[in-house]
Amino acid sequence: MRRGLDKYRNSAFGRFVSRNQKYAPIIFFMGGFIFDTLTLGRIDRVYDTVVLCSHMTLLSITLYLYNTVENDRWEGAFIRRYSEYFPLAIQFFFGALSSAFVIYFFRSVSMSKTMFFFILLVLLLFANEFLKKKISNKYLQFSVYFFISFTFFAFMIPTLIKEMNTFIFIISGLVSLGSTLALVRFIYRSSPGTRAEISLKKLISLILSIYITINVFYTFNLIPPVPLALDTGLVAHDVRKLNNEYIVTYERSPWYVFWRKYDTNFHRQAGQRAYVFTSVFAPTDLKKSIFHRWKWYNPESGKWEVTDDISFKVTGGRDLGFRGYTHKNNLREGQWKVEVITEEELILGVVDFEIKTTSEPYEEGMIKKSF
Repeated sequence: MRRGLDKYRNSAFGRFVSRNQKYAPIIFFMGGFIFDTLTLGRIDRVYDTVVLCSHMTLLSITLYLYNTVENDRWEGAFIRRYSEYFPLAIQFFFGALSSAFVIYFFRSVSMSKTMFFFILLVLLLFANEFLKKKISNKYLQFSVYFFISFTFFAFMIPTLIKEMNTFIFIISGLVSLGSTLALVRFIYRSSPGTRAEISLKKLISLILSIYITINVFYTFNLIPPVPLALDTGLVAHDVRKLNNEYIVTYERSPWYVFWRKYDTNFHRQAGQRAYVFTSVFAPTDLKKSIFHRWKWYNPESGKWEVTDDISFKVTGGRDLGFRGYTHKNNLREGQWKVEVITEEELILGVVDFEIKTTSEPYEEGMIKKSF
């Protein structure tokens, strides 16, 4: 075993890793992120479930080994000889697990809401480069671990039991909190070095503060109701269903607005309908009622006024999302938005647009596409 390790260190790859050790954690984090981005498709597939559960299990084991490797019981064992690579493995699993929910969050139309978890995770991970002890900082280790664990269970539990609501989200958070605290307690009791380095009370307080913060953000609709995700949302001039396909006619966005399919300026003649078409991804056998909440901005009061709540059912399992649409007649000019929400009024995304009345049929930039 030692001969194999010496051979690796003297190889070109081993020397490259040694020379670029400063950047290795970020490289391994990005490697894990890219790996899962390329290989994962749907969280309800058996392959995806096995891969993600394996990543979570291996991350927990690696954290335990990394924090207890100095114990006498590991003296002379191969684990001690390979301990210098544990931080790289931890970063790889951080990246691999974070990509699992980023894949789904990126599907959402309301990027300002769905980017919260990802941005926070990236900030925590890249903070390693500015910390003196980097990933060896145990407060950072377990903070990031709990954040990823919370997200993992928030995805996995609804997928496995085929049900999602606020109660399930709370249960997912409690499972994550319990498993994280159990791991921390186990490591703390097994590792004299860990007991000397950290205050258990301080670490538990930090984890609890993260737990409370995530739940507060969920309560205020700043986190989408995973594992549901809004694949497509747009305002359209016409929607027709033909042979199980939805033919949608809408105004294409300018070429430089690459992140949005539709133009937010909706040109209509008096009396013409406005449609809002959405497709929502849901795991197989998960059924949910979805609402389109139409809102108009009243310039006199300076407030958004709800005009309609229109519901339709979502049944999971379709790769491109469960499709549906609502429409309204006699819309006033001005700013409108349609919130795509669940029964618990958690926001999946927002379709916003401005209605402008024209005297002639509007044809510029019109596109017809099937979904």
